[in-house]
Amino acid sequence: MIILDRALKAREEQGKPIRVGMIGAGFMARGLANQIVNSVRGMRLVAIYNRHPQKAFDAYKYAGIEDVASAGTQAALDDAIQRRRAVVAEEWTTICRSREIDVLVEVTGSVEFGAHVILEAFRSSKPVVLMNAEVDATIGPILRVYAQKQGVILSACEGDEPGVQMNLVRWVKGLGLIPRVVGNVKGLQDNYRNPTTQKAWAERWGQNASMVTSFADSSKVSFEQAIVANATGFGVKSRGMSRGQVYNGSMMEIQKLYDIEELRALGGIVDYTVGPPMVKVFCLAEHSDPKQRDYLNLYKMGEGPLYPFWIPYHLPHFEVPNAIARVVLFGDEVAPPLGGPAVEVCAVAKRDLKAGEVLDGIGMYMTYGEAANAEEMCAQQYLPEGLVEGCKLTRDITKDHVITYGDVELPAGRLADRLRAEQYKHFRGETWLK
Repeated sequence: MIILDRALKAREEQGKPIRVGMIGAGFMARGLANQIVNSVRGMRLVAIYNRHPQKAFDAYKYAGIEDVASAGTQAALDDAIQRRRAVVAEEWTTICRSREIDVLVEVTGSVEFGAHVILEAFRSSKPVVLMNAEVDATIGPILRVYAQKQGVILSACEGDEPGVQMNLVRWVKGLGLIPRVVGNVKGLQDNYRNPTTQKAWAERWGQNASMVTSFADSSKVSFEQAIVANATGFGVKSRGMSRGQVYNGSMMEIQKLYDIEELRALGGIVDYTVGPPMVKVFCLAEHSDPKQRDYLNLYKMGEGPLYPFWIPYHLPHFEVPNAIARVVLFGDEVAPPLGGPAVEVCAVAKRDLKAGEVLDGIGMYMTYGEAANAEEMCAQQYLPEGLVEGCKLTRDITKDHVITYGDVELPAGRLADRLRAEQYKHFRGETWLK
């Protein structure tokens, strides 16, 4: 941010603000709209698309902008932007294709629709910043291959947990330490939460009940940690990570949860805990230089071998503009996968399921997600949680059992299914997915 603020100030003074188009107008998108409009110099939110257009108008109104145009064509959208008038797009493709937009922010949480949006943006040589962990964790590696072919960037966002963790990892590595555990901290974990149990909390904060459910039932944290795993090359110690082990002790003692020799043998892991309070993400790292270990001890970091570094908060929409600026001004990605998937998110039955039932979506009543190493995902042919919606069960599945591709019929013609099959073929040479 210390460099970004000056770079954005320069763009403002030059009269060349970064022009942002946004797909999605839900709770997080509304906050982001307000942040860009009222708190970020050198950046303009020029256009929004949402499948329910009124929500896009409402997002602008929430940010204090009442004079908003509606555009049904590419020409109308581009003309409104040129005249510096905020605009709601009636067709999402017009935002992806507009030459008057520098970067697209995808904020839908949809894997299938998100895939269409991202590839359309790439075809118009437009970089994309994701507030969509679900699509990133499910098919992010192959989407990055498409981005590289087009000479553009697909980036995770700052502020959300994967971005906060990767910023911390980069900083820790810059100090000369070796990260061994990258952790996410939650306040609640219960695999069996559903939109009914979370309804009151969602309504209190004006959020979507299924999205709130995914925060509680382990799906969201699994998507988030898969992104971090893919960006670090780390794995999980076992499927489900530590399954939300409760830890309320001191961060200076959290290393006791882990065996250093096991971590070294694994090369590093991603994980999550429930608690401690006032911690959002953490990184446990070791130093190979005994001289530096003495200094770390002097600086009250403990005797090691693992030294804890942590951040007490995450501020999702407040920090997303930093990611936008990094991508547009410096060509810097927040959490790029190193190659193919290291960790994916499998679908697990939330209740006993019957043959013939059609699965509902993420954060709903029928499944929850768990992080699993890619080798296990492939060997067992697990169905990804990001692709469950619309799949028809061909056999009964008991509660807490992982659902496999052999257990379902996929909906016909989905782009996301094709991309995941391509991802397996590209990175692993596997062709069992068709």
